[in-house]
Amino acid sequence: MKTKSIFSVSILAVVLMLGLSAFVPNNPNEKDKGEAWDIPEKFQTMKNPYADDVSLVKFGKTQYMKHCRSCHGNVGLGDGPKAKSLDTFPGLFNSKEFQAQSDGTIYYQSILGRNEMPNYESKIPDEEDRWALIMYLRTLK
Repeated sequence: MKTKSIFSVSILAVVLMLGLSAFVPNNPNEKDKGEAWDIPEKFQTMKNPYADDVSLVKFGKTQYMKHCRSCHGNVGLGDGPKAKSLDTFPGLFNSKEFQAQSDGTIYYQSILGRNEMPNYESKIPDEEDRWALIMYLRTLK
């Protein structure tokens, strides 16, 4: 009788786990990607005024670790500890699609944000610091 009871409980547990897994994406990439960004022309054509100063990349990494890592993960794979609680996938910084965007587009997305992506204008008020972050994102290929 104990064997039959243990077997029944085990079967029930497996069925529940399979049922619940249908509601949780197995892969964070399966989350909603969100709507396409509407980037103003001003930002689409914006150039990084600090592009020649590669020394800023190191500082950009410190900005990333402070402000971005919790959602975007250590190397920009969208696997940070807060990513699981988001409705949309934070994105892959190493993707060809991301890296093909203009510097100004990445600036707009990273600094101005939208929806679950917060605005960082007050948290990163210095323009050089903002561009340092963008430069670091470019290294995550």
